[in-house]
Amino acid sequence: MDTVSANAAPARTGRSVADARLDARAFLGGLLPPVASEAADTVLLVVSELVTNALRHAGGTWALELTAHPDGIEVAVHDPSPQTPRLRNPDLNGGTGGFGWPLVTRLAYTTAVTPGPSGGKTVSALLPR
Repeated sequence: MDTVSANAAPARTGRSVADARLDARAFLGGLLPPVASEAADTVLLVVSELVTNALRHAGGTWALELTAHPDGIEVAVHDPSPQTPRLRNPDLNGGTGGFGWPLVTRLAYTTAVTPGPSGGKTVSALLPR
C-alpha cells in the first residue's frame, strides 16, 4: 500500500515569485513518497504563475499555501483583490501577458476561485502528483 504524507504548508507571505518557488521546493522535498520530477516542475510553474498574477493584478500582497493529497498537490494563493482571473487573448507582440491563466487551467485537474472573508480571494489548483 502506498502511503502519502498529508503535509500542509501554512499560508506564508513573501516578497517575490522566487520566495514562493523556494517555499514550494522545500514543501515538495519533504513529501513521502517523493513527487516525480515532472510533477514537481508543474507545481513550481503553477506557483510561479499564480503568484505572478497576485503581484501583477492584486496589489502585490499574497500568501501561498500548499497541501499534499493522495492523488495531487493543491496550490492555493491568497490575495486581497476580489477580481477573479480571466481569460484574455495572449499578447504575442507587446509582452502584456495573457498566457498564465490558460496554462494553469490546462495543467490542473481542477481550479477554483473562492472569495475571502475580507474581500480578497483564494485561487487554487489541484495538480497531478
